[in-house]
Amino acid sequence: MPIISYKDMPHVKLLNGIHGAFHHSDQLTFGHITMEEGAILPEHQHIHEQWTHLIEGRLELTVDGTTTILEPGISAHIPSNVRHGGRALTKCRMIDCFCPVREEYKNLEPWTGQ
Repeated sequence: MPIISYKDMPHVKLLNGIHGAFHHSDQLTFGHITMEEGAILPEHQHIHEQWTHLIEGRLELTVDGTTTILEPGISAHIPSNVRHGGRALTKCRMIDCFCPVREEYKNLEPWTGQ
């Protein structure tokens, strides 16, 4: 059984102010993500089914035109090909899970603290 310590993994940059550590199995991508306060995830969609679980902070999340404020302990399910985006109202830490694997995440640039 593989054990992964995300706290010891280097982060990669997703977008300005958004970075994380990811592990990929044969079927899914699992990541610990940080969004710095004020960071914006532009509205987008992808083939991947996604679950986002907020661990820390407050995240304004819009899924299919409906906006909700996520707080710690709240999860959001984003079905395949549904438009979504968000804004970190405070610094946020979350877990994201994608199925199938986010192949493009395997070669992201290292996060340098910016």
